[in-house]
Amino acid sequence: MAIFKKTDEDDALDTKSPPTVGDMQLDQSQNVSVIGPTLVFKGELSADEDLIIEGQVEGRIAHHKKHLTVGEQGRVTADIDASSVIVLGQLVGNIRSEGTVSLAATADVKGDIFCRRIVMEDGARFQGNVDMEEPPRVKAVPQEPLRADKHHTQ
Repeated sequence: MAIFKKTDEDDALDTKSPPTVGDMQLDQSQNVSVIGPTLVFKGELSADEDLIIEGQVEGRIAHHKKHLTVGEQGRVTADIDASSVIVLGQLVGNIRSEGTVSLAATADVKGDIFCRRIVMEDGARFQGNVDMEEPPRVKAVPQEPLRADKHHTQ
């Protein structure tokens, strides 16, 4: 049946390597969702798997413990919170990452980046600030143990 026949274009998609920037590479053998180039999404986006955006997204993206890739065709206007972020396309918004943010040579980013590590390939366009400071740690103040004699009334 022709409906199941594989085309040359399908073969080209199968052999396409996963997105990489510097030493980061998205492992597509794990659960990965893809927003295709013709899809437009507006609102808050969250998932329990890695995400590749090749379409247009506006709003907020919350992938706290997951990896996010804005593909070369991706057009994102959103604040992003993800474990790691690879940008190959266009992004307008702030990025918060507990790990690495990677900007490929084809990336065009306008917004602030808060991360532990950043990789920027030659040719990447970036307008904003980068903050790589670790958040301040709360120090516990040792408390004196309660003594029985302090609670005794005379």
